[in-house]
Amino acid sequence: MSGRIPAMMMAFALTIIGTALAAAAPQVSPIPPVPPYHSSRPTEPLPATLDPKQFPDAVNRNVYALAAKIKPVLYREPCYCGCDRDAGHLSLLDCFVDTHASVCSTCKEEGVYAYLMTRKGKTPAQIRAGIIKGEWKNVDVTPYTSVAPPR
Repeated sequence: MSGRIPAMMMAFALTIIGTALAAAAPQVSPIPPVPPYHSSRPTEPLPATLDPKQFPDAVNRNVYALAAKIKPVLYREPCYCGCDRDAGHLSLLDCFVDTHASVCSTCKEEGVYAYLMTRKGKTPAQIRAGIIKGEWKNVDVTPYTSVAPPR
């Protein structure tokens, strides 16, 4: 019996220590899944983006005009605003096929990011990697508030 008590005390002590260590360990958040996108080029004609002229404000006119120029790229990019869950979107292009991007700063910033990176010669895969890393969050849409879109 005397050997059993120290063993029980040791087990109890190890349980307490283990619990304390687990509580003190930093909690790692799971990496959120990448929203939907198309990994390869479209095999069929892409839908048209909305006509920029229908928007009363310069930002949306300009951003929708940019989106129209890079539809195949937007088709291959994810959108991090949650529109896949809320609106059934399957890529960033879908945000510009309807009015969603006109009311969503995430979509506008990702769209401008994709346009700027396309102009720098980046591939859709490289642009996607930047979007996944959150590089689009550094985009300033202020230059797009003027009447004519910047080149």
